[in-house]
Amino acid sequence: MSRRAVVLGAAGMLGRLLVPALARAGWEVVGYDIADADVTRAEEIAPRIAAAHPQVVVHAAALTDVDGCERDPDQAYRVNAIGTRNVAAACRDHGAELVYLSTDFVFDGAKRSPYQEDEPVGPLCVYGRSKEWGERFVRELTARHYIVRTQWLFGPGGRNFVDTMRQLFRERDAVRVVTDQIGSPTATRDLAAALVRILEAGGHGTYHASCGGETSWFGLAEAIARQVGYRGRLEPTTAAQWNAPAPRPAYSVLRNYHLELTVGDPCRPWEAAVEEHLRDGAS
Repeated sequence: MSRRAVVLGAAGMLGRLLVPALARAGWEVVGYDIADADVTRAEEIAPRIAAAHPQVVVHAAALTDVDGCERDPDQAYRVNAIGTRNVAAACRDHGAELVYLSTDFVFDGAKRSPYQEDEPVGPLCVYGRSKEWGERFVRELTARHYIVRTQWLFGPGGRNFVDTMRQLFRERDAVRVVTDQIGSPTATRDLAAALVRILEAGGHGTYHASCGGETSWFGLAEAIARQVGYRGRLEPTTAAQWNAPAPRPAYSVLRNYHLELTVGDPCRPWEAAVEEHLRDGAS
């Protein structure tokens, strides 16, 4: 019997790699993007899910512009919280499992050691709060769920820090980068592999899935500069000096503890993932 998955956000940076990854693992995949299925409209998303008859729905559609969410909180909550409620309710009503992609921004960043899945959350910004509300709706509305938190994503076909730095290094003699925010850069390829492994194992619950190791945005920029041969100046700055609209957690490294204990962690060290991305995307 074939297994069918619906991927919401199929044209996004994760979705475009997850759809073929699921297909290679033997899933029949139906992909929807925002133009096909607006998660903010329950009357639209529920019939889409019902018509596809999926065993699982992967909800990777989100508003991820952190500063944009801070400027327009109504839209952030509409998409990330209410949209997730609509998807969770549809999965409950039609007997589908739900995979919800969440974020390191649900944590406050006050620690200095990696966050495990069961630690208390405390988001600092609208984006983090809207995603944490999404987690609440998932837990309340359907027991058959996987909440998967990730962070600092990069990959082909989407706006991300790695490609932005590469472009800036081509255009500028000096680039300023924040030194006092620490996380784990994560390739969408690694995250897609982790999601497939989680689904194959079938253990519901909350997971962290990010590449191994940790660095600052400045450290990541240094690694990119070395690989592309940048000869300009990298100038350190702080989050306070940068003064972005949305506050970020100072330390939000995730430990993939649930993965480690159950199915094995398929995610590489971040350095190897960045090197591969830059090499494959070189022009």
